[in-house]
Amino acid sequence: MSFCKWVSFVLILHLLNPTLISCSSNGLSQIPSKFLTLAKRNDFFDWMVGIRRKIHENPELGYEEVETSKLVRAELEKMGVSFKYPVAVTGVVGYVGTGQAPFVALRADMDALPIQEMVEWEHKSKVPGKMHACGHDAHTTMLLGAAKLLKEHEEELQGTVILVFQPAEEGGGGAKKIVEAGVLENVSAIFGLHVTNQLALGQVSSREGPMLAGSGFFKAKISGKGGHAALPQHSIDPILAASNVIVSLQHLVSREADPLDSQVVTVAKFEGGGAFNVIPDSVTIGGTFRAFSTKSFMQLKKRIEQVITRQASVNMCNATVDFIEEEKPFFPPTVNDKDLHQFFKNVSGDMLGIENYVEMQPLMGSEDFSFYQQAIPGHFSFVGMQNKAHSPMANPHSPYFEVNEELLPYGASLHASMATRYLLELKASTLNKSYKKDEL
Repeated sequence: MSFCKWVSFVLILHLLNPTLISCSSNGLSQIPSKFLTLAKRNDFFDWMVGIRRKIHENPELGYEEVETSKLVRAELEKMGVSFKYPVAVTGVVGYVGTGQAPFVALRADMDALPIQEMVEWEHKSKVPGKMHACGHDAHTTMLLGAAKLLKEHEEELQGTVILVFQPAEEGGGGAKKIVEAGVLENVSAIFGLHVTNQLALGQVSSREGPMLAGSGFFKAKISGKGGHAALPQHSIDPILAASNVIVSLQHLVSREADPLDSQVVTVAKFEGGGAFNVIPDSVTIGGTFRAFSTKSFMQLKKRIEQVITRQASVNMCNATVDFIEEEKPFFPPTVNDKDLHQFFKNVSGDMLGIENYVEMQPLMGSEDFSFYQQAIPGHFSFVGMQNKAHSPMANPHSPYFEVNEELLPYGASLHASMATRYLLELKASTLNKSYKKDEL
C-alpha cells in the first residue's frame, strides 16, 4: 500500500502545473527562481509597493496595529485566503493550502517604533512621533506578497501554509502571545525574514545555531534627599549615586564575564532633576542587558539588581529595580535549527546563487522570533536591500531609516519558495520512509 502511495505522489507531481513544479530535484530547484520571476511582474511589484507605502504612512505601535491588521485582512479577503482574527490582540493568522497536515508557518511583524521620521518623501509617516524605522512595513508587505503567490499556486501545495502577521515585536513579545494562543500547534517549522542595509540587494545572510542574543530591560529608581545645589552637605545626592551605579554596571561585562561569552549591559536612560541649582529627591535610570546563554543572562540579571541596590546604599540612597517583564518580556536567544538552516541555504542558493549567501556573525541584537523557536523548529534570516549605486542606507531604529522597495519581490518569493519546497520535501520524505519501512 505504501508503494502505491509513493507512486501516486510521483504521478501527482508530474501532473502539477509544469510552470512551477515537477517532481525531479531539478524541478524543485527551479521553484525559487520562478517565484521570483512572478513577484517581479510589474503589476505584482506595483501592488506590493502600494501596500508598503500605505502601512508606512500610518505606523502603529505594538498591540495598537488596528489599521495595519485591517489592511492585512482586507488584502487576504481579496485573495480568498481564510484567516483568524484577532490573535494576540491585533494579530492575524492566515491559511493557504489543503487545510491539512503537514503545516509550515511564515511570520512577519507589523509594529512601528516611537520615532519621529526625518526622511522627507511623499509617503512620510503621517503620525507624529511614530515611524516604521525597522522595516516591519516591508515585512508585512512581503508576507502578503507570499500569500498571493501561494494562493495562485494553492493546488500545488502539499499541505498548509500558516501566515503569521504578528503584533508587538519591538519589546512587546508579540511572538510569545502568538505561541500561547495555540495557533501553531502541529506546525513542523517556521521561517522569518528581516530586511537589512548591511547586505546588497539580492543577497541573504544567516547562520546555524545561536544568531541573536537573549535580551531584557531594567529600570531603577534611586532615592536620596533633595536640596539646594550650593549646600550638598544637607542633601543625599541621587545623581551622584546613580552615576556611580552606571560606572559599576560596566564592570559586570569587563570584569565578571568570560571574554569569549558575549554579553552587554547598557544604561540608555537617565532622568532626574529639573533645575540647575536643585539636587533632586530621586532619579530614574534604565537600560538593557544581553547574553547568548540562559545561564549568563540570569547571572547578569542577578548582578544588575545587586549592583544597583548596593552601590546606591554606599551613597546613602535607596534603590528599587524593576525588570518590567510584564511590559517587555525577556527574549530568549535566537537559535537557528541546523537542518532548517541547510534547507534555507539550498532554497536561497537556487534563487540567488550560492555566492549571494553571506554567513553572518552572531549579533547582540534580539528578536522575539526566538519564542517560536522555543516551541518548534525555526529559522531566521536577513534579506539585503542596499543599492550599490546609492550612498549607504541608515541603520534600523534611525529616524533616517529607509527601505529599498526593490527588495520586496525577493522577500515575497523567498517566503513562498521556502513554504512550498518545505511541504514538498517533507511529503516526499514521509512517503519515502513509509515505502522503505514496508520493504523491510
